[in-house]
Amino acid sequence: MIHTVDKKDLHIGISACLVGEKVRFDASNKPSTFCIKEFGQHVTFKSFCPEVAIGLPIPRPTIRQIKRDDIISLSRPDGSGDVTDALSAYGKKVASMTKNLSGYVFCAKSPSCGMERVKQYSPEGNSLKSNGVGVFAKEIMDANPLLPCEENGRLNDAILRENFVARVYAYKHWQNLEASGLTKHKLTTFHSQYKYTVMSHDLIAYKKLGRLLARADMPLEEMASEYILGLMTALKIKATRKKHANTLAHIQGYFSKHLKSNERQELCEQIDAYRNGLIPLFAPLTLIKHYLLRYPKDYLAKQAYLSPYPDELRLRYAY
Repeated sequence: MIHTVDKKDLHIGISACLVGEKVRFDASNKPSTFCIKEFGQHVTFKSFCPEVAIGLPIPRPTIRQIKRDDIISLSRPDGSGDVTDALSAYGKKVASMTKNLSGYVFCAKSPSCGMERVKQYSPEGNSLKSNGVGVFAKEIMDANPLLPCEENGRLNDAILRENFVARVYAYKHWQNLEASGLTKHKLTTFHSQYKYTVMSHDLIAYKKLGRLLARADMPLEEMASEYILGLMTALKIKATRKKHANTLAHIQGYFSKHLKSNERQELCEQIDAYRNGLIPLFAPLTLIKHYLLRYPKDYLAKQAYLSPYPDELRLRYAY
């Protein structure tokens, strides 16, 4: 199966406070139930608290992002204790040491770890637009543009949660592929396993990636680099009910010569019910997997779309 990865081999970076470590400015934590009790059963977390790592105490005065013209600095509200350079340097250090990570979960709104929408202030203390990025988080993301990243707050959204986990497992699959020694055949095989996954996110990317692999004038390393960037970019796009229903209909076509009329009608009804928001994605997928056992199709059985991550996570039950 695509998602068969030993927990000890799947490493996810995470803000230390999200796994229960009391490292926040007020000596508290912000434990993520999903990360600790669900996702944590299948991955190994590598926790980081950049503020503690650079020597700030627990507890400690709060720091904030202060914007002067286009320059962002991190310091106490009165402007003292600037830690911008220290946090940036630590971010670069961690980024260089974490190439084996397959994902990262940041603490939302943190001036050091926030992935987006971090609150900023003027030197006079006036609140500005919340469009900053944590200084530490920015270094991690800039150094690892393919790395699936998400925030704890956004993981409360069922679609974003499923999207993140699916990207983590797809990226880990790619990392394993690279480690085994990439060849054109392996790259083509990998793409064949993710065709329906990409289709459910972005049909344009689905066609573009296919054309890319058909080129005979591109060096393998360049092709692989362009391919994985295109794949991970496409997977960031939310998969809608309409896109999923279209993908399910394509998969149904593989059974057209085998299904009886009542079976075909049942599957059509399941797909339409899902498209109209009456049932979760889990329902038509379960029926498809049932027919796949009855009418084996090796190509379909290898599709990441059908089992992108451990079923125990139950991520397709909610939408």
